[in-house]
Amino acid sequence: MSVTSDAKPGEGLTTTQSPFIENAKKSGRTFIDQPYGLYSEANQETWRRLYARIRPYWEKYSNPKFMQGVENLMLDPDRIPRLEDVNDKLCALTAFKAKAVAGYVPAYIFFDCIRQRIFPTTITIRDGKVLDYLPEPDIFHDVAGHVPMHTDTRFADVLVRFGEVAREAALRAQAMSEGEERLHLVESNIKALARFFWFTVEFGLMKNPGSEWGVCAYGSGLLSSCGELEYCVTSPKVQRYPAQLEWVINQYFEIDHYQPLLFVVDSFDHLFGMVDELALWLHGGKLDNVSPGEPAINEDDLKSFLEAEIAE
Repeated sequence: MSVTSDAKPGEGLTTTQSPFIENAKKSGRTFIDQPYGLYSEANQETWRRLYARIRPYWEKYSNPKFMQGVENLMLDPDRIPRLEDVNDKLCALTAFKAKAVAGYVPAYIFFDCIRQRIFPTTITIRDGKVLDYLPEPDIFHDVAGHVPMHTDTRFADVLVRFGEVAREAALRAQAMSEGEERLHLVESNIKALARFFWFTVEFGLMKNPGSEWGVCAYGSGLLSSCGELEYCVTSPKVQRYPAQLEWVINQYFEIDHYQPLLFVVDSFDHLFGMVDELALWLHGGKLDNVSPGEPAINEDDLKSFLEAEIAE
């Protein structure tokens, strides 16, 4: 796989420390190839340590569909996955594909990618000195945390339907008259979508009557963190409430500590129904004035909805 001429094999693809990624960002590239030869042995060792630590937690606390996905993808515990190998198996199951990105993807572009069964995937890996917390995604979070769930047909359908709702939100935004009210409504819509994604796809719990705790994790933010995966299922400090749309879209979240409040769905069919309800609330104006608070909506996210090129 080709890389930039000044990249050196094995120089490393460590998060916030990769010249290859920084050059890609400077040149304005969002979607890139995975320059596999750049991974250092330290990067590979970080993957090995992360996988070895978390596998027992997956077996104990994750949704059974997640573990089935891990087996279907045949993730190597000893080597960072090549996205082309992941996609060979993933695409055959649900037509999803992981696509390498250089970094942050504005909200509408990200949501529209999943509508098209494309998952923007970070290719850097966290520094081995800080295994437990990373304020931004890395390949372990994206491939080991997200992608196994993408092998399940019903969950994949949930993602696509959510992407369709985001597209409807962008069309609605672009049909509004310009002005401060428009900006407020669009920002509120994006905030509602982001909160829904956070409390389901990233930090969702599901009923699991067969376990001693009655719940299991299907959200990738939980499934890529040893500490939080156990904490979210077993800790008495976590508030676990039945998922209701009005609560989810009005609940702020913070990213720099274990989540104190999580929502529990009954099943993936229940989750799909919530996305349909989200669409109805969008068109009924119920997402136009959600409660303030995190997440903050930055200018790039706002522009991505207002200036999206949407084919009919």
